[in-house]
Amino acid sequence: MPADLTFRNVRVVDGSGGAAFEADVSVSDGVIVAVGEGMAASREIDGRGLVLSPGFVDTHSHDDGAFLRYPGMEFKLAQGVTTEVSGNCGFSAAPNVPGVQIMPGDIVGPGADWEDLDGYFAACEKRGPAINNAMLVGHNRVRAMVMGLERRAPTGTELAEMRAHVERAMEQGALGLSTGLIYEPGRYSTTEEVAALASVVAPFGGLYATHMRNEADRLLDAVREALDIGQSAGVPVHISHHKAAGRRNWGRVRESLAMIDEANARGADVTLDVYPYTAGSGPMNQYFRLDAIDLELAASIRIATCPDHREFEGRMLTDIAEEQGWSLEEAVRAAITGPRGKETICIQFVIDEADVETNLRHPRMMVGSDGIPALNGTPHPRLFGTFPRVLARYVRERGVLTLEEAVRRMTSLPCERFGLGNRGLVKEGYCADLVLFDPDRIADTATYDNPKQEPVGIEMVVVNGRVAYEGGSHTGVGAGQMLRLRRM
Repeated sequence: MPADLTFRNVRVVDGSGGAAFEADVSVSDGVIVAVGEGMAASREIDGRGLVLSPGFVDTHSHDDGAFLRYPGMEFKLAQGVTTEVSGNCGFSAAPNVPGVQIMPGDIVGPGADWEDLDGYFAACEKRGPAINNAMLVGHNRVRAMVMGLERRAPTGTELAEMRAHVERAMEQGALGLSTGLIYEPGRYSTTEEVAALASVVAPFGGLYATHMRNEADRLLDAVREALDIGQSAGVPVHISHHKAAGRRNWGRVRESLAMIDEANARGADVTLDVYPYTAGSGPMNQYFRLDAIDLELAASIRIATCPDHREFEGRMLTDIAEEQGWSLEEAVRAAITGPRGKETICIQFVIDEADVETNLRHPRMMVGSDGIPALNGTPHPRLFGTFPRVLARYVRERGVLTLEEAVRRMTSLPCERFGLGNRGLVKEGYCADLVLFDPDRIADTATYDNPKQEPVGIEMVVVNGRVAYEGGSHTGVGAGQMLRLRRM
């Protein structure tokens, strides 16, 4: 019986980090069935001159709601992303109370009709997602469910209720607990509270993923807290979008990486991810105190989405202030204090390019887009360009990573780290999530001015054995799955 697909004459970069090799690869029933001498197949693809690798894994996404609103996930599929880890920075789609807005700017909105992770996954599956989705359970979500936005420690009863929510998510296949300790209400929690919740994931083999309490002046203190939480809870730690924000802190990623290396040498288990850009992005109201506006930060900001002032979108805050005859403080207030001010998303140019390269060189560093799928504005280009950018700029142009090592960081390493068993390698018996691309041509085209542009150089993307993207076109097969924690 013929295979479903056979790729002929491809250069296989198998995700292991080992040297590329020439081979044929065959796929049947969603699984890789031959690597080396290919089988006769219903469809054969001549991949001469092209690389075949495992599908890329976005270790840090905020697409919980996008799987419902945009199930075609075109902005990720076109990059070669076949799997995402959602539920980051403490914000997740589950748990939930149907019909209730859990917190301002809720990631899924009040129309969500599920209560738990199983319910959320079922809602996604009904829409025929284009790519795979795996989930963390978010601390901010759980805390808001139990305590609202209260600025205090939980009672014993409240902590027990939060632990029960985390445990239920883990029982249903969550990968671990995420925090966003810079955001409400996570910023009101103590280290002890977070450790008590993180300890719930330990028996399940989950991890603790954190947007740390500080990524600027107190970066090293925040890293120390993350390490302490991991040690206290007995869980591996994953540091999200590692950076040293603000010009005065540039270069300090070397110190924080040294701390992590020391911890790992002592027996800890710490990994990280990074996005390959010098700007971050997020909910603008969370970054400013209106009684003490940070003018240095304000000067670095570009508005991505602003429902109250659509004319601000795609523009630097300094230019808006000058045009309107405002001070920078007045421009900040205009962007975030209107009726829908909490929905304003900003882009902050606060990262050093040299730090990006330092991060990418670290062997325990993965890649995460951290993209926010607010497609009605001018989102950060990382939503459309992260993975091709790594291969174009940091492999082909800058030589920061070899092709084989970059692919490992974007495939087998995250699958192993997050417990996505049987994925991330071009290997017989593994799930057939595959990307066929031209290593000499692959490139991101998304820019800050024109962010909603798909990459070039990716010829085909296969999700669970079915062709989901080919020659610049999305096939709409909807072959994505909801993935649960599965340690090999």
